[in-house]
Amino acid sequence: MLLETTRTNLARSWVLPLVAGCALSLFSACAGTKAAPPSNPVVPVLAAVVEQKDVPLQVRAIGSVEAYSNVSVKTQITGELTGVFFKEGQDVKKGQLLFTLDKRPFEAAVKQAEGMLAKDQAQAANAQAQARRYGALYKAGVVSKEEYDQMQSNADALGAAVVADKAAVENARVQVVYCSIYSPINGHTGPLLIHRGNMIKANDTPFLVSINQIEPIYTTFTVPEQYLAEIKKYAAKGKLAVQAFIPNDNRGPVTGRLSFIDNTVDQATGTIKLKGEFANTDRRLWPGQFVDVALTLADQPKAIVVPSQAIQNGQQGQFVFVIKPDMTVEVRPVVLDRSSDGQAVISKGLAPGERVVTDGQLRLLPGSKVELKQAAAGPPTSGNASGQTSAPKEGSAQTNSQGQRARGE
Repeated sequence: MLLETTRTNLARSWVLPLVAGCALSLFSACAGTKAAPPSNPVVPVLAAVVEQKDVPLQVRAIGSVEAYSNVSVKTQITGELTGVFFKEGQDVKKGQLLFTLDKRPFEAAVKQAEGMLAKDQAQAANAQAQARRYGALYKAGVVSKEEYDQMQSNADALGAAVVADKAAVENARVQVVYCSIYSPINGHTGPLLIHRGNMIKANDTPFLVSINQIEPIYTTFTVPEQYLAEIKKYAAKGKLAVQAFIPNDNRGPVTGRLSFIDNTVDQATGTIKLKGEFANTDRRLWPGQFVDVALTLADQPKAIVVPSQAIQNGQQGQFVFVIKPDMTVEVRPVVLDRSSDGQAVISKGLAPGERVVTDGQLRLLPGSKVELKQAAAGPPTSGNASGQTSAPKEGSAQTNSQGQRARGE
């Protein structure tokens, strides 16, 4: 037992120095060889060309479409609704017959008024004749002036009664006219709220039907009062164009003109109400619809434009990554004038024809090597509005040369 313990201790004393020596030799060998520094990776990015073009100066808002004119049709008399001559949701023309009421009571009233008129006309004629006779007798001294005045007064009273009877006849005839209800405007009818056979009262609620005039039509929108001075300045030079963008409609905007500027700023919201008028012959705009509105004040010529996604924010302000001819990037401070429709108008910092990075900026540093990558979706962006560029197809000379420059070959 003692012999085995001694052998084990001798083995350990021999193995440990050997392992330590090997480790020391390996460390010395590794220390004598320097590791190669990692190469800078090439960053794939999307880019766009800086453009110079005319850009409209616009004010944008959310608006709602409202009818050019709205009429709630009611009756001016009380009676039974005997006829409906249109269908719900139908277009009607100005002067088209819509409803009829029972005319019989009103035609009887006309005859009664005409009979009263004839009676009073006969009495008035007799009174006038008596007044003329008494006038002659008064001049002859046969009757007193009091008797003559009494006859003349009676004739005048009956004459006034005839005038009142004529008015009553005219009013009764108007009531007959009111038995037929015509459309006062060209428009589109809503739901029919009272149906044939019902008794209706004059100016009662609900009304019979509502008619909206939708050709032309209005779009109402509000803008902050800070734009009021500019809007008034440009509106004084001529009619301003208004575009309405309809959601989920790929046919493009509807174009109209600014027709109304409210005379009061809403003090609760600090906004001013505006209206655009549209011909709407194709009826793309419908009352109650919400649309995006763009009011064009003027056109800014030769503006420097890049896609909005190229603009980055830093501690020193806004900047972009500009791609140099050697496919490296530099940080370029820019002054942003305004941004709309995915485009940024730059007032200082860029020149037309330069290329800026629009995607992949998070991996970039000043001097980083880049290569252009193909856009994930959509057609090649070299011809689109944003001016965004992407890598050509594989196998082309341009792709090969760019790839070699990016790899440093």
